[in-house]
Formats: sequence, structure tokens, C-alpha cells
Amino acid sequence: MKTAECGRGWGALGGFGHEEVERDAFGQARDREEQRGGDGMTTERAARHGGGGGGGTGGGLDALDHGILKVLHRDPRAPFAEVAAAVGAHERTVARRLERMTADGRVAFAAALIPEYRYEGVTAEIAVRCAPGRVHEVALTLAALDETRSVEVATGALDVFVELHAADHDALLTLVDTVIGRLDGVVDIHSAMVLRLLLTASDWAPYDDEPTDVRRHAIEGTALPEPPVVDELDRRLVELLRRDARMSTTRLARELSVGETTARRRLARLTASHVLHLRLHADPAVLGYPVEARFRLGVPHRELDPAIRLLAREPALRHLVVTSGGTSLLGYSSHRDTRDFQEFTARVFARLEGVTSTETALLMRTYKRAGFTAVQG
Repeated sequence: MKTAECGRGWGALGGFGHEEVERDAFGQARDREEQRGGDGMTTERAARHGGGGGGGTGGGLDALDHGILKVLHRDPRAPFAEVAAAVGAHERTVARRLERMTADGRVAFAAALIPEYRYEGVTAEIAVRCAPGRVHEVALTLAALDETRSVEVATGALDVFVELHAADHDALLTLVDTVIGRLDGVVDIHSAMVLRLLLTASDWAPYDDEPTDVRRHAIEGTALPEPPVVDELDRRLVELLRRDARMSTTRLARELSVGETTARRRLARLTASHVLHLRLHADPAVLGYPVEARFRLGVPHRELDPAIRLLAREPALRHLVVTSGGTSLLGYSSHRDTRDFQEFTARVFARLEGVTSTETALLMRTYKRAGFTAVQG
């Protein structure tokens, strides 16, 4: 059963079409901007566009790469000409850089309708206890399941942590009991239902200081707007974007057999809402945040909303949900190093009122992120 992706790892690998670029230009001699050095972008100007100065700043990316990603993080469908003008490089250079980053898997474009925001199906967080020596094997098997969105192993008891989405509670029970529960090497399973989706990877903005609209609602403690009605044409549009998030509006209209104005209007309505996540996706380590943490907090109901508002203010937080069970808040955060993580926990958790339990762990290996396998067998 195929499911839409969201949460801490949603989306699908997409192309970067949006406009036609002469492919053979990629293989020719570097253009004059590159011959002058730095792909036509000075170190000082590159730093202003998100690179931090000079050499690589994370995941093997340099200042120009980060400048390109900063623009596309804000608008994944921005034309190459617009990106080039923003970073001060040649349009062909931008296209070539982006092709390189997508080809080696460091960067992808993702598009998905978020079922939690449309009250469709059920989402669960599963902790799978494995027999000694079987963690890797079990994690690989879980990552291969269509229903799993994210699969990772963290410090502590070396449980395999899984986020999955199912059509309903019966389907979830079948998946947990008869599929996961019968895997060789599985010793025990603990499950918790996601009751409220508060923040997703789309709300983690390493290049921007301003919060997303969804994060702003979480900070203010206000409800999200009612989701728009999504019909079959909308779903077909999103499926095209899932295959190529930068597909031109002209081609979208042609594929959908509708007028370009209709395609543009449908796309604008969906992107303006919180139910469609259309974004640039990159592992935090690629962007210079190699330390990823997972935490669970036991928070009484009377203190839950203040805790959510406080946590949502933290830019490091990239996933936050309210769950069933003894611990009511589950979150993920990304950090530049372990000292940053220590400062985060000491500063943030100390300010939370009424917390009855705290459990933190560092991710050791991610097997599935953004709906596709990150670790092969």
C-alpha cells in the first residue's frame, strides 16, 4: 500500500526541470564566469547568500551551492534565471550545480499531500526492540515497506524507530502484528499514535530566520486553517509534481489536459495551503547539521500547549507531534555539533514546566528518509 509522506521524512525524489536547459552546455568548457573563479560569485557575495565564506560549509557544498539552495528552499520552482540573479552566477552554472547535487542524491525536490492535515488515515510512531546482532537487518527490512516513512536507529537500547502511515486502525494493527511482529530478529514492539502533527521537515528552515506559517501557528497556539477540498484533478497535479516538482506550468497543463490558467490556479491554491508540501529536500548533514537528535517528553495536559509554543520557537526543531502513551511529545532536532545539542537540551528543557520525564537520543543511522531508502543492504 503506497502512502503519502510527511513528518520528519516525507516527499519523493523529483527532477529539476521547470525550464529547458541545453544539456550539452553542461559538458562544455566552463563559462567565462567560472573561468574568472568561484563560478562568477565572490566569496563575500556568496556568504551573504547562505554559504558562510570560502570553502565547503557542509556536506561537501561550497558557498555558491548554499546560495542556490537558499533561493530554492524559499521557492523550489524558482526559474534558473531568478536563482542566477540572486546568487550572482551564470544561469548555466546554476543549472549545472543543481544537476550535480540532485544527481548524487544530496538534494531532491519533494511534493506530497499531507494526510494528517486532511484527516486521512492514521500515523504511528513505532519502537522495535531487536535481538542482539539483528538491528541492521530488521531496519533494512522495515525501510523496504511502502507504509514506512522514516526508519532510524538511535543511541540507547538500539531500538529501531519507525514512522508509518496506514489507511485505518485495522490496517495499522495488521501491519504491526502480522508483518513487523513476525520479522526475524524482532523481540518487542511499542506503538504510539500521532494525535497532532505540529511541525514537519518543511518547517525546518536552516537558511531563514522567519518561521513558516505552520510554525507560526504552533508558536502562537492557534489552529491551522481548515484544509481546502482536494479533488481528483488536484491529486493528479500533485502526482506530477511528485515525479518532477519543477515541471513547467505549460507541461503540467498539457499532462492534465487542462488550460494553463487552470493548472496555474490549482497549483497556487494548493501551494498557498498547508496540505501540500512542495519543497527542496536535503539531509541535515548536507546543509551542515550532522547531529540529529530524538526526544520524548512527558508533559501533563495542562502544560502541553505552553510546552508546544516554547518548543516551536526553537529553529533547531524539525519535527514535533503529540502522541498517545506515557510521553505526550515526540520531537526531532538538528544541530551543527554535539555541543550545540547539549546547549539546546540544557536551555530548552529547563524552561518547560511540569515535565514528568525526558528521554533524549542521538540518531546513529538513518535507513529511510523522505520516503525512500537511505541505506542499502
